[in-house]
Amino acid sequence: MKKTVLEYKGVEIKLDSDLKISGLSLKINKGEFIYLVGKTGSGKSSILKSMYSENKIIDGEAKISGTNLKTIGEKNIPFLRRKIGIIFQDFQLLNDRTVYKNLEFVLNATGWGEKREKKQRIDSCLDKVHISNLSAKYPGQLSGGQKQKVAIARALLNEPEIIIADEPTGNLDPKSSIEIMNVLGEINLNGNTIVMATHDFSLLKKYKGRILRCRDGRIDEIHDKDLNIENVYE
Repeated sequence: MKKTVLEYKGVEIKLDSDLKISGLSLKINKGEFIYLVGKTGSGKSSILKSMYSENKIIDGEAKISGTNLKTIGEKNIPFLRRKIGIIFQDFQLLNDRTVYKNLEFVLNATGWGEKREKKQRIDSCLDKVHISNLSAKYPGQLSGGQKQKVAIARALLNEPEIIIADEPTGNLDPKSSIEIMNVLGEINLNGNTIVMATHDFSLLKKYKGRILRCRDGRIDEIHDKDLNIENVYE
């Protein structure tokens, strides 16, 4: 029996926008690669934000990696975010620090104390995304694709069970997008669950995964035989 990493049952999400998300049900198992698709404003990012408690769950049942998202207190949110990896479209790197120091900052903030262990972990994560040679570079010296690989390495640092990626190829050229998808595919094959919001239809055709469509704050699934651009963005 597969382990459930995330499960929503009849969930309502608190939002500041006019979009209403309620009655949302979703189940994701360990090792799945999930695409979250839908037209702009359909709720993709709002649903992802609820997974790391930026948007609050106000009704229903919601758990991720054993954490109850409905009852979690403010002081426990940082601990939740250490259990999951988050990748943003705009990278969110510290521009005044090298690649190595960007990753070390996260380990320092999450309780890693031993210098040798931190170095081993950073080196391992940079190797997994194929940028070991860039550890001494600053973000301003990197291409968009390289910056996103740093962000993926950062997301891997605390060995998360699930990685949440919000439009990780949205700011990248096609060649860099392919490189990022190949890296994410490798990470998924190593056992990490990935939930990725995307508006790039070509990726859905090239890289297989389970496709969940957002429409009016609800989710349904699109199967391969029904996959076309009209279905994704209707």
